[in-house]
Amino acid sequence: MSAVREGLPEGRYGRSADERADRKLKIIGSLLGAVLLGVIGWIGWGYITGQSVSAEVIKFQVISDTEVKVHLEVRKEASVTGVCSLSSQDEEHAEVGRADFTFAQDRSRVDEIVTLKTTSRATMIELIGCQPASSAR
Repeated sequence: MSAVREGLPEGRYGRSADERADRKLKIIGSLLGAVLLGVIGWIGWGYITGQSVSAEVIKFQVISDTEVKVHLEVRKEASVTGVCSLSSQDEEHAEVGRADFTFAQDRSRVDEIVTLKTTSRATMIELIGCQPASSAR
């Protein structure tokens, strides 16, 4: 009786086609992963450095059916004039007031109470966003 071989002798003819394909896929996957991480890092860096003016609504008080006092804390570079947009809504979430407020103080942190005029009684205040005055809409 003779022995039956099922495959080629190991190591005799170099790598098989499957091993070469696996190596190529690993290299391509590693490169794509590195590019993806680079893109995510670039977008994140752009977002962080692009935020030169930010704010937070500390509290608000409804004064009347046509007026709301809003306490804002604005953070910006001291030399930058910031513009923050606020919106107010009623119980049905309909917008009843919207305004832009400018902060030109020569400080990096500004605490200020602003008055937002409304068309009816507001129940909620939303800070839409802040940006430098040169790029304000």
